[in-house]
Amino acid sequence: MTARISSQKKMSFVDRFLTLWIFIAMGIGIALAKWSPNFVYWIQSQEKGGTNVPIALGLIFMMVPPLAKVNYTRIPKAFGRKDLIFYSLILNWIVGPMLMFLLAFLFFPDNNDYRIGLILIGVARCIAMVLVWNDLADGDREVAAGLVALNSIFQLLFYGSLAFFFVGILPELFGFQNTLINIHYWDIASSVLIYLGIPFFLGWFIRTVSISIKGEDWTINKLLPFLSPITLIFLLLTITVIFSLKGDALFLIPFDVIRIAIPLLIYFIFMFLFSFALGVIIKADYQKNAAISFTAAGNNFELAIAVAIGTFGITSGQAFVGIVGPLIEIPTLVFIVKIAKKLRQRFYNKGVTA
Repeated sequence: MTARISSQKKMSFVDRFLTLWIFIAMGIGIALAKWSPNFVYWIQSQEKGGTNVPIALGLIFMMVPPLAKVNYTRIPKAFGRKDLIFYSLILNWIVGPMLMFLLAFLFFPDNNDYRIGLILIGVARCIAMVLVWNDLADGDREVAAGLVALNSIFQLLFYGSLAFFFVGILPELFGFQNTLINIHYWDIASSVLIYLGIPFFLGWFIRTVSISIKGEDWTINKLLPFLSPITLIFLLLTITVIFSLKGDALFLIPFDVIRIAIPLLIYFIFMFLFSFALGVIIKADYQKNAAISFTAAGNNFELAIAVAIGTFGITSGQAFVGIVGPLIEIPTLVFIVKIAKKLRQRFYNKGVTA
């Protein structure tokens, strides 16, 4: 009981200053872009097969601590309620893509490039950062890990078909011209492998080896608290690098950035609140509800950017939308973590669960 109270106090301290640290990291990244071009050039030179290695390493290592905290033997039991899996998949693979499709046409009826960029984001379901946000909001780690794994499988199976449908078939029903799009399977597979497979393996390996050598009690009470700050460190480093590379977009064409940000903000907030409200209605406990809602609200920008660059080119409007995406998502999801905790006080204030 004492350890639990201590953990909550530590998390509240982190949350209290996380937004400030995020903006400081963003500011440092933009300052590096302006005052340290050699650093930016070095970061740009670390591209391997379309993947920026420093960014990939940051995303991977920020997810290792949350995945090391997952009790993998509990994942099957965590999905005791099949209705939660069903409605999560509906949210991720029907509601989310359709909402982004409608927002894309609502905000960019006259710009086919930006419209397609948003649609590609809507179809790319989150398989990475959701684990970080879920952990910060004290969501169910096992449910989040299980849903991320399910989304990865669905992404491998259906991303290409859904992207083709939403970009190459459905627009004609709204009186717009369809766009032919060719999705390479390796773009999807490499994204899943890099941003999910590697941290999943590392998290499982660290937990398994530690328990086998030092025992479960030492692993939970000593090792995992020691690893936890790594998430914040690599999150801030990753934000700094991203903004050093892409932050100038905020100043080059700021009006376009604002136009792209508005539908993204609507999407993130609506998807989380809609999912959370459904969870309350069907009497899901807070931790499961948070895990499902953050999974519904997030997107796999790495995959969307890779597909946009591979199909339309790195200087295309579609790629630009993908690049702006994480610049908007990160501060927004930090804000939504705070919303989640307020909603917990409102609807689960006495710890009553389903």
